[in-house]
This record gives sequence, C-alpha cells and structure tokens, in this order.
Amino acid sequence: MTTSTAFTLADNWHGGFYELALNLGATSDTRLERALAALAGAVPVPDWYGTRDREPAGQPPVGCTLGSLRRHQHLQGIVTLPGGTPVVCGVVAIREDGGPDWLDFYLPLGALGRAEPRVDAFPFPFEGEGALAHLAWRRPIDDWLAEVGRQVHAAAGFSYGLIGHEVSGERRPADPPPEERRVGLLIPADGGPRYWPATT
Repeated sequence: MTTSTAFTLADNWHGGFYELALNLGATSDTRLERALAALAGAVPVPDWYGTRDREPAGQPPVGCTLGSLRRHQHLQGIVTLPGGTPVVCGVVAIREDGGPDWLDFYLPLGALGRAEPRVDAFPFPFEGEGALAHLAWRRPIDDWLAEVGRQVHAAAGFSYGLIGHEVSGERRPADPPPEERRVGLLIPADGGPRYWPATT
C-alpha cells in the first residue's frame, strides 16, 4: 500500500477536494441513482467503502449506490490517476433544500500531493513564471474528469459541470465562458457537453 492510498492517514484527506462537481438539476432519486451508476462505471475504482476510519481490507465494500450514500454520506475508494498512480478518492451527493442535486467525485489534495509533487501549495497562487505551473499537472486530470462527466451526462444528464478545487455549489457559468477560467467547465450542448479547460 502506498501512502497516497491509505484511508486512515489523516493527512491524505486534508487540503480540500479537487472535484468533478455536477449540478444534476432538480432533486430526483432516479436521476441521482443513474448518475451514480454511470460514475461508478466511468472511474477505475475497484470497490467503494463506507468509512475512512478503517483500511479497505478491514471493511466490506458497500457499492456506489444511493442507498449507500444515504447510509454513509460519503463513499471512499482508491482510483488510478491518468498517470498510473493510485490515490484515495470519494463521492458525495449534496441535496439542497429547494435547490438542485449535486454529485461530486473528489480527489483529496493531501493524497494528490503525495502522488503528484507538483501539486505543492495549490490552490495558493505562485508569482511570476510559476503562476500557471499548476496547469501542467491539472490538465491531464481535468481532461480525464471531463470524460467522466460526459459519460455521466450520457446516462443521466446534468445542468452543468465544474472541475477544480472546491467548486461544488458555484453558479452556472456564462455560455460562452470567459477566456480566463480558474476551473474547467462542462456545458451541455447538442451532441453532449462541451468542455472548456481551465486557463488560469
């Protein structure tokens, strides 16, 4: 087991979450269940678990279902990043009173930093030539998360998607979006969501 895959290493879960956050629209158990099934099929996570207080070997898998989310609030797993490194990950549904359902797949920055040293102090900005250095490690992850989002959209639809640090709950972006974007965007269009990568 590498340290980036340790459930019980508290530092892995610190620093906030790097997210694919999907605004699914008005509350619907049916849509959320379809979205969860599509997400589970799109990300390389062998099993999902109900607590990070024990390592996977010490607890039974619970599946990536609405019932599991209701019981555990967050589901945790181990995902292989595009570069081949495994890290802990999670999924949560945020259901706003009188608002939309959000589905978030997330990579904790603590674990991500162990797997990818270039994460460094992200999201805190650097000065000068290093100001955009974070895009080098973000882009492969963002592109992968965008493809995951497309697969979820094909199965369940969504109003829009956001990719970046702690982006869940942010308002719908302009369409077309501004040239300078701190987050990646997925905006539904004919033929599937259009992906706008982060630029800053």
